[in-house]
Amino acid sequence: MRNRPALTSADVQKMMAACKAEAEKNKWAVTIAIVDDSGAALMLERMDGAGPISAKVAMDKALTSAATRRPTKFWEDRIKERPAFLTFPGGAMFQGGMPVMHQNECVGAIGVSGVQSHEDEQIAAAGIKALG
Repeated sequence: MRNRPALTSADVQKMMAACKAEAEKNKWAVTIAIVDDSGAALMLERMDGAGPISAKVAMDKALTSAATRRPTKFWEDRIKERPAFLTFPGGAMFQGGMPVMHQNECVGAIGVSGVQSHEDEQIAAAGIKALG
């Protein structure tokens, strides 16, 4: 039997705190979703002022990134070449979702929605960086 790394509650809280700090530093109202490697929700926070749809979009970005083990920016770029990727079930194919990798294994993902897509990704990257 093989052992796999997994996110702990402490990991998730640390990533969420870093994401929120990045958003607050820039005065961005966003929703941040953190999921496990299967795309199941571990934590979701909709900051004051974030639009209602941002909760759904953040979860979709996180799910897409966890399921594919790739940043959603990858899919945004691929759609330009192959529009058929738009039919990917339940996915959000635009920037703002990033996989959380540990020892070359995807252990989860962070999805952010509420500001420009590159800013969403900036917030997600801050959460991943907090794990070290």
